[in-house]
Amino acid sequence: MGNEKNELANRRCTPCEGGTPPLSAKQAERLLQGLEGWESQEGMIYRTFRFKNYCQTMAFVNAVAWIAHRENHHPDLQVGYNTCRVSYTTHAIGGLSENDFICAAKVQQLQD
Repeated sequence: MGNEKNELANRRCTPCEGGTPPLSAKQAERLLQGLEGWESQEGMIYRTFRFKNYCQTMAFVNAVAWIAHRENHHPDLQVGYNTCRVSYTTHAIGGLSENDFICAAKVQQLQD
């Protein structure tokens, strides 16, 4: 399963437009298995990352922002003193797309 994570992290997001169907629950579950610590709920995937201090948290947030800009796929972030919850969904299709998993794998590499 680690290979699937690396495969996802090495891919690039593709534009996703309305009319494209979201991933099925089975497809999403298969992709989720390659992402350690990520969970799925109501058409999104999320993970809470923990840090030693605020400075490390903000460095992580900035790295996630860079990934989002580069991939043109943006997560919702909930930032605390030493935590950051990263949530992905593809709003244009009202559910999960492969882009969500690609970006999650890239974000996960920040702590691997």
